Amino acid sequence: MTFRARRRKNRNRREIFLWLVTLAVAGLTAACVLIFVGERTKVIGSSMEPKLHDGDQVILDKITYRFQKPKRFEIVVFPGPEGRKKLYVKRIIGLPGETVKISDGKVYINGQEIAADYAKDYMTPNGNMKKELTLDKDEYFVMGDNRNNSRDSRYLEVGPVKRSEIIGRVVFRIYPWKQAGTINKDEL
Repeated sequence: MTFRARRRKNRNRREIFLWLVTLAVAGLTAACVLIFVGERTKVIGSSMEPKLHDGDQVILDKITYRFQKPKRFEIVVFPGPEGRKKLYVKRIIGLPGETVKISDGKVYINGQEIAADYAKDYMTPNGNMKKELTLDKDEYFVMGDNRNNSRDSRYLEVGPVKRSEIIGRVVFRIYPWKQAGTINKDEL
């Protein structure tokens, strides 16, 4: 084998090695982003209409809640009573330590009716809530915007959501393409 042939063979090996290292680093980076920073999930059902619809693909921010507490009216994702195989997408209504009451289709926090309701329609079912509910220091009361078609904290099988169960907050819709964009908690 000539000197040039060996040199070319070594160059080809180095190039293949660099491509493999680049692909491994890219894969590791993508995995870290999906595990620690963001995650794609699909909205199932109509409980968040009109804001989010059945089949919408959204991106979750999983890192913000490591540094700050969830805020009222943010849309969050957590495992439903079925476990991690079915994720629920709901809006935070009640914060830790607050008292939540539902009466005549209205939601009250610490005795005050909430101003920005986000509800699609007049709410008819109170679920299992017959009286006030005081949240523990790590619990959040969540509801869907389409209250008449939402399994949420009003029902015993869901109940208040613990902080440790919240996977992340919805920050961006990626599908359908025509509605792609950021999800702002302040927009109705």
